[in-house]
Amino acid sequence: MTATQGLLLGLIQGLTEFLPVSSSGHLILVPRLLGWPDQGLAFDAVIHLGTLIALVAYFKEELWQITVGLVKAERGGRRLLGLLVVGTIPAGIVGALAGEAIEAHLRRPAVVAGSLIGWALIMWIVDYSTSRGGQKVTRVTEVNWRQSLLVGVAQAIALVPGTSRSGVTITAGQMSRMGRAMAARFSFLLGIPITAAAGSVKALELLRHGAPAGETAPLLLGLVAAAASGFAAVWFLVQYLQGHSLTLFVIYRLILGGIILLLLGFQ
Repeated sequence: MTATQGLLLGLIQGLTEFLPVSSSGHLILVPRLLGWPDQGLAFDAVIHLGTLIALVAYFKEELWQITVGLVKAERGGRRLLGLLVVGTIPAGIVGALAGEAIEAHLRRPAVVAGSLIGWALIMWIVDYSTSRGGQKVTRVTEVNWRQSLLVGVAQAIALVPGTSRSGVTITAGQMSRMGRAMAARFSFLLGIPITAAAGSVKALELLRHGAPAGETAPLLLGLVAAAASGFAAVWFLVQYLQGHSLTLFVIYRLILGGIILLLLGFQ
């Protein structure tokens, strides 16, 4: 891997991990178009660390609230932690039982393209239908256990490549009567435990296999790029959804899915 590859793939991963456009779709398409080899285990581990840094930096206040709640037994912080635990359980179970099978059999262009297009239509329908009136949850303190579990189930569905974790969890949040921006915030906050767990697994695998020789610089560039672009993507989307719909991302997903089918076929 070259420095240019590490930097570009880190930027792409950081942006597409948090924007509702599917990181797997981009990481399948871009290397193939440019003739690059698979980025490998070391890069996957570094990327997970980069996106985790972005989430921790953005949600430092909420994480501090959880820490204080545990130390001082304050109800708000402990309740927020409980919501995150409940929301993480579905993806944890599915990932443990079927994670390897999903990676082995579903990480194909046709599956990614189908998920991009299919979930784009669902996102548009839900976004349109929930935008009409009604009281919406606009603060994390208002999120209930049922909403957390519903978003958690969506996070498990997002293990299918092309679905987009942020896209499907934001949609689930909207279905449970969260406002768009709040659905995005809770989606990203809920992503911290699963990202940390996935990163830990990748890091342990990397320790067993060892890092490739001579790739320190590309990996560091990828780490910094993923953290910086990831933080920017989280900030942008939360701000954007305060006054805009998901239509822009729906259109982008439809176009990307079509391009993948045209260029890579039904593999």
